[in-house]
Amino acid sequence: MRNLHAVPKTAAEPLHQGLEPVRHERFAERVYDHLFHSIMTGKLAPRARLPSEVELAAMFAVSRPVVRQALDRLRNDRLVESIRGSGTYVSADPSPAPAVPQARSPADMSHIFHGLELRLVIEPECAYLAALRRKPKDLARMKEMLDGFERAAASGDVAHHFDYGFHETIAQATGNPRMVQVLKTLEYDVSHAVNLWRHLAHMKPWRRTQDALDEHRAIFELIKSQDAEAARRRMRGHVENARIRMLEAEPGI
Repeated sequence: MRNLHAVPKTAAEPLHQGLEPVRHERFAERVYDHLFHSIMTGKLAPRARLPSEVELAAMFAVSRPVVRQALDRLRNDRLVESIRGSGTYVSADPSPAPAVPQARSPADMSHIFHGLELRLVIEPECAYLAALRRKPKDLARMKEMLDGFERAAASGDVAHHFDYGFHETIAQATGNPRMVQVLKTLEYDVSHAVNLWRHLAHMKPWRRTQDALDEHRAIFELIKSQDAEAARRRMRGHVENARIRMLEAEPGI
């Protein structure tokens, strides 16, 4: 039986690559995201044994209760199963989209799209102000997030923390901490929307990921060149495209 420890080191590393400190209530979401992605992309093969709770806690620098919360969610999604005295294993057939009724409810979809509406108000202005006020350190951080997004997308690793990080860095470049605070309230929405997107698109979002990456590059170049009006327009188009990509991924729309 193949287990995680038999997977080459380069395949196991994406489980914790790119983790950064987040508020306590989001630790479990981050652990879930990485394990979810590794299972659905085959980095953790069917019937593979997951590391122990202690090992996972050390890997993600979180507490064991946080790991248990993430594993409980994976069990509810029927992606893993636990065998008493043996450990937790990837389900024999995790490829079908797991049941996530709360992610498909009208209320949940409404919450996500309301967040996108808020982003349409806030983020174009962030891009405008960032183009006027950005400093070399801001551009360096944006480039770091852009390069991380590109590497993760190319290797099929989790990329949405680089996606969010790029947007947060633009908000920071405005020099307005209130802008950053508002954007931080949307971090969970971005993560949750990406998970929903994976379910609806049956784990084939590669073309959409490339489109988003190209849009990030264009926004970065406009901020770098201090073309504030064009940066505002391009950011608005980017957020609107995110809404369209979500709609195109959802069955029946």
